[in-house]
Amino acid sequence: MSQPDVLIRPLTEADHAEWRRLWTDYITFYESTVSEEVYASTFARLLGDDPQDYSCLVAELNGKLIGLTHYLFHRHAWKVENVCYLQDLYADPEVRGTGVGRKLIEAVYQAADDAGAPSVYWMTQEFNTNARKLYDRIGQLSPFIKYQRP
Repeated sequence: MSQPDVLIRPLTEADHAEWRRLWTDYITFYESTVSEEVYASTFARLLGDDPQDYSCLVAELNGKLIGLTHYLFHRHAWKVENVCYLQDLYADPEVRGTGVGRKLIEAVYQAADDAGAPSVYWMTQEFNTNARKLYDRIGQLSPFIKYQRP
């Protein structure tokens, strides 16, 4: 089932409460938490004008936010142009499978194209099987394995 009336648009100050609800649900899905300081700094950065900060697009249906994505552009040692990292993608459970996630990713693809950064990448956890069904259709699985400092 598709939802053609879904509007994808930039985050605004008026979206704070709904953005926080969506991002909290996203963080909870990954069995994590963040401090109040992180909520505040992330929202401020999303609305700021520093090109090194994240941007946010939201999905709206009938005046209610139902999804979000956070992404940023950064330099890459092997490329002249910047690349785009899609860090967070979330849709309310009741709208999953309706095309909302695809619309959000495609909007990030468009933002990357508009910024002259044709490479877009993201990560997910192996157990995120529902999202991976979409990712397998709209992206290409890379062979890289992520390591991080303990």
